[in-house]
Amino acid sequence: MDNMTYDVVVIGAGPVGENVADRAVQGGLSVAIVERELVGGECSYWACMPTKALLRSTAALRAARQVPGSREAVTGQLDAAAVLARRDSFASNWNDEGQVSWLDSAGVKLYRGQGRISGERVVEVYSADETVTTLTARHAVVVATGSSALIPDIDGLREAKPWTSREAASAKAVPGRLVVIGGGVVASEMATAYTSLGAKVTMLARDGVLHLAEPFAGERVTASLREAGVDVRIGAEAVSVTRDEAGTVHLTLTDGEQIAADELLVAIGRVPNTQEIGLDTIGLKPGSWLTVDDALRVDGAGDWLYAAGDVNRRALLTHQGKYQARVLGDAIVARAKGEPVDTGAYARYAVTADERAVPQVVFTEPEVASVGLTAAAAEKAGLRTRVIDYDLGAVSGSVLHAEGYQGQARMVVDEDRKVIVGFTLVGPDVAELIHAATIAIVGEVPIDRLWHAVPAFPTVSEVWLRLLETYGR
Repeated sequence: MDNMTYDVVVIGAGPVGENVADRAVQGGLSVAIVERELVGGECSYWACMPTKALLRSTAALRAARQVPGSREAVTGQLDAAAVLARRDSFASNWNDEGQVSWLDSAGVKLYRGQGRISGERVVEVYSADETVTTLTARHAVVVATGSSALIPDIDGLREAKPWTSREAASAKAVPGRLVVIGGGVVASEMATAYTSLGAKVTMLARDGVLHLAEPFAGERVTASLREAGVDVRIGAEAVSVTRDEAGTVHLTLTDGEQIAADELLVAIGRVPNTQEIGLDTIGLKPGSWLTVDDALRVDGAGDWLYAAGDVNRRALLTHQGKYQARVLGDAIVARAKGEPVDTGAYARYAVTADERAVPQVVFTEPEVASVGLTAAAAEKAGLRTRVIDYDLGAVSGSVLHAEGYQGQARMVVDEDRKVIVGFTLVGPDVAELIHAATIAIVGEVPIDRLWHAVPAFPTVSEVWLRLLETYGR
């Protein structure tokens, strides 16, 4: 058994773990990182990058067909094989040599294997060749192990070997018939992708489509999916699943209806990857989400154990995990040097955005881009708000962007402070517009000051002016 000591030990080499390690090394600390799968994590190989690569071809074709002149030049359908090949390239063909090379260049030591906490500041690494390496951290151990797809307790489901987000993102062929259980982001995006690639898609959305977003977002995406040929079943739920010897999946719904498919995708939520990391050795429950304080320290584990990214359940989004990681890496360095660490709202070592300004884009058709609170969430939080809606298709830039452009914008204003606390856009290609709203919310820019932020003409961003005009001065 080898024994090594570092200033910081990070369990999990996805984008969150990589960013913690990088910031700590830049601050002068020595760092070891432990990874049991591919360096780069879920986002690089089974989530953000490959899934958006699947969706981009569809979006580009849609955009071309919505503008006279380019529409006439489009004479064929999507080439599914070419789309999958492009997807493979974005996933680096599931080879992590490039990411490993980056760790080397950053000065981070990689240990491959299952990391397991065995005591205070001690992590044991169990490698594939059955060797065990003990890593001791002088200052901090960081858990950045992410999350995996939740498989619900539906009779026969596990035995039927359904797809999760991983299989959907890495499939080598397009199934003829695909059933999707779920109505959230992954379910909606993969229904969008696979119907465009030629699959006959049925979507069982028990709680509706994008039910956590503003209602108009789910309504517009549902309508678009149905127009594209997806059989969206709101309120539908499977009670049993089987896969026969020929590979066909058979689902029985609560009303007794039978549905057959070539593949079944389950996308109803996530569970933390904490089952095998030794939480029991420090009095915590294996398989549980790690609750953290404002400094991302794990509750009940002393001042040496931190958790960043999905595993702390604050905001299950890669960009928010990386945000946490950058802040945490810098904070660990400051503490190691004996410097004060201020975690007050929007301070240098705070992760305030997790609570007030989380941006998200759903790459469906139309896209849904949002940041901050929905109108319902703001009301639930006890804020006195005013909600301003505007037809995005009535903006000059939208008309130029695409023929028949349809969309909607919503601004949620805290009337007591006269600042925006929530913003949602639904429409073609709205993803790149949301950062302006993020800045307005984080900066708590007063409505009166926003009148002086003049949008260029003719752009879709002119919606800001129209929203302010509707609000009034």
